[in-house]
Amino acid sequence: MKKLTSSDSLVTIHHWKNLLESEGIACELRNEHLGSVMGEVPFVEVWPQLWVVNDLDFDRARQLLSDAAMSESPDEAWTCRHCGESNEGQFAACWNCTKPA
Repeated sequence: MKKLTSSDSLVTIHHWKNLLESEGIACELRNEHLGSVMGEVPFVEVWPQLWVVNDLDFDRARQLLSDAAMSESPDEAWTCRHCGESNEGQFAACWNCTKPA
């Protein structure tokens, strides 16, 4: 078992765990409930951690998280070719007509 990453956000850690598990990579969360001791110990020591159960999946898991971070970054604004509505870059579908970009 190897530690993949940690984050100050429990929501982010759960998102990453769900992403990896959807790809068949078994994961485990640690420090999920340690926020109450923050201040008693260094804050980075109580951040939620994501661990990959099978060491052979570690490199693939790291690559999947890296790819996800790149794809979740907002792109440039775009105009829907179906209805002409202007959409912000993070939307993959038009907010007005729901057609894909």
